[in-house]
Amino acid sequence: MGAAGKGAMSQRPQRRTVTSRSQEPRARFAEELKALREKRGDSLRQLGDKVGWDFSLFGKMEHGHTLGSADVVLALDQYFGADGFLVALWELALGDKSEFKEQYREYMQLESEAVSLWHFGVTRIPGMLQTRGYATEVLAAGDIRGAELVQQVEARLGRAELLTGEGGGPHFRTILYEAVLRVALRERGAWREQLEYLLKVSELPYVTIQVLPFSAGPCSLDSTDVMFLKLRDGRTFAYVETAHWGELVQEHAPVDRLQHAYDALRDLALSPAGSRTYIGQLLEEVPCVPST
Repeated sequence: MGAAGKGAMSQRPQRRTVTSRSQEPRARFAEELKALREKRGDSLRQLGDKVGWDFSLFGKMEHGHTLGSADVVLALDQYFGADGFLVALWELALGDKSEFKEQYREYMQLESEAVSLWHFGVTRIPGMLQTRGYATEVLAAGDIRGAELVQQVEARLGRAELLTGEGGGPHFRTILYEAVLRVALRERGAWREQLEYLLKVSELPYVTIQVLPFSAGPCSLDSTDVMFLKLRDGRTFAYVETAHWGELVQEHAPVDRLQHAYDALRDLALSPAGSRTYIGQLLEEVPCVPST
């Protein structure tokens, strides 16, 4: 090959990638999130209002300062109609730290489509009924700190939009074991706010709260929180959760057994009116002090 040929080859421009998007997973996730928002024509504040999270969190996600939580990313994916693309990028960005199980993703999707949600809580107040103070203290007790704590609290509060958003939500019923209401928060003002919120939301026509008293005897769902998700097509799923694991139950036979156990507990629980009276009595025992 002649010198001219060698010179031509040395001057040949380097091959460029097909896309201008970053190939590093974390940066790519941030870029795609911003692109989806701008394509929709939303400001950060408008996106926050529509999806139900603090808009500052989305700003941090678009700048790559945080990846956000599973709940946040799934809500964004559904809002943008990304068909799982945004979730897939998020999982890649998390790498080996990903705890976003396929089963949990399916549960979140079912939750958003359910026409009714029936819950039994033996460990804590369900996320959809938690105030900011309650969610913060409960999550912090699980050794969650800093930015991750802020993200998870916002995610939990965002899920409450299913019940409190415009136009109402699915019918929500919860049976709370008395122990759940006897374990008060350390911050008394925050505990008072939580009890007040339970009374307020129990007045909604599509929310039912019942308390299962200690006097009902041994609990057939001991140490197990259960959420039944009833869909418009008649199918029912159950999500069973303990302090260490969760499982989406889809087969008819085990779901049916769980429902029978739930029905038995509902028959033993205080009536909705009696439960409001009980919560009101607990509220009277809490000093009227502002939360910090």
